[in-house]
Amino acid sequence: MMRMFLTKRLGWGGLLLGGFLLLPGNTADAAAVIFNTGSSATASIALGVNDEGHLNVADPDTSTASSSGTGEVGLAFKFLDDGLFYDATSPGCLCEGWGVSATYTGDASAHSGYANVSTDGVVNLTLDSFATDAAAGTGSFATSSVHLGSLTGLKVTQSYAVATNTSDLFKNTVTITNDTDSTLNDVRYVRVMDWDVPHTEFDEFVTINGTGTTTLLEESDNNGFSSADPLAAVTSFGQNNVDFFDVGPDDHGAYFRFNFGSLAAGDSYTFDIFYGAAATETLANAAIVAESIELYSLGQSTTTAGGPANFAPTFVFGFKGVGGIIIDPPPVVPEPSTMALALLGLGGLAAVARRRRNRQ
Repeated sequence: MMRMFLTKRLGWGGLLLGGFLLLPGNTADAAAVIFNTGSSATASIALGVNDEGHLNVADPDTSTASSSGTGEVGLAFKFLDDGLFYDATSPGCLCEGWGVSATYTGDASAHSGYANVSTDGVVNLTLDSFATDAAAGTGSFATSSVHLGSLTGLKVTQSYAVATNTSDLFKNTVTITNDTDSTLNDVRYVRVMDWDVPHTEFDEFVTINGTGTTTLLEESDNNGFSSADPLAAVTSFGQNNVDFFDVGPDDHGAYFRFNFGSLAAGDSYTFDIFYGAAATETLANAAIVAESIELYSLGQSTTTAGGPANFAPTFVFGFKGVGGIIIDPPPVVPEPSTMALALLGLGGLAAVARRRRNRQ
């Protein structure tokens, strides 16, 4: 039998149908924390999704996602040394968000709507629905649908679930729909985040790769504190519209603005955004290849340069369907300590070989 009941936490505005939470517009915030296996007990990554589709939500069960002690979940990875989740977007600043903008034929004004907890709040977005199977310690998907308050026919749906070809990533399938009676022009979408990678939050290495081959990319930067409003100017942190690798350590992030051009009445545009993490950079690169990602950013703690690789995971933020080509990440350069151990091992092998020759 299908169960149907109201929940007080949602201001009596939420409806559970067959275990899926459906929210109409103008309800209290619900949000969701989802896991790449559907359960915090077996998961390696967790994602916190707000009603409007941006990340960083209050952790409903702090025993399942420690979030570096922040009390929020954005993008969290379960560390191998202690088996606890630590978050890479919520410490210090809940600065992760998105925005959309367009002009309407016959209207000279540009309309935008955007959401970013700490940087912007929620601006000019109206919630249509939010569906998830999330409960404390469980959940595998979350889908947000919104429209612009000042241009109600511009709609955005964002569907989060584990990626198709790797469990190290979540995939957010974004669909921008023109439900007006005319053409939308200069349809832009922004996604921005401040990396705060554990265990050296506010002091991380950041990489962006694919800017030169992504034709629909209008601007990129390592300023993760930028507004998610596509109409707002970006103050560069020094890496504007270029690829860069392991820049830092510093407190910075990744900003991407795309221009999808015109969208005829009734048409839509769909692309994918990826969030995830793996125990090493090599495994993170393998996940990027598995999903044919065209443009990405990596966040790594400063301990990556000298600490155990398994205790210094690599976080991933990537895109597909944005006019780029499939990227084959550059090979991982051994860190100094790793290189020293490798050279020491080679020296030992050489010594053994010399002794064998001498005996002969």
